[in-house]
Amino acid sequence: MTIAKAVISGTVFRAPEERFTTNNVGVTSLVLDIGEKDETLVRIISKRTALSEILSTIEKGDRIIVEGRLQTANAKMDDGSERKIYELDANTIETMGANAKSSSASSNEDIVKIQDEDLGEELISEEEIPF
Repeated sequence: MTIAKAVISGTVFRAPEERFTTNNVGVTSLVLDIGEKDETLVRIISKRTALSEILSTIEKGDRIIVEGRLQTANAKMDDGSERKIYELDANTIETMGANAKSSSASSNEDIVKIQDEDLGEELISEEEIPF
């Protein structure tokens, strides 16, 4: 279920990993820790090739800002309990902190934006995401 547009910032908990669907569409995911005191993890998913350049430079421990559609899902754990999972389908990713070339939002080197007309029809369904 898509909740709303969201902008979050945090530290990369798990580095980006690209996998492919059965239709050979690349899907990159990473896990972002957005908690200040407690560990709060959000999975970031990108099905857009325009974000692949910035995603290839991101490593574990980097600080980033991500804008996209916030989605929730319920997952059944090994012990039988259910847990709510938060995912953000990324439209924009910006690096921040010491690893960023510029902390300015006007820098096109560190920020990639997707226009609504670029999205077109969804290439893959949620069931095809390999993770």
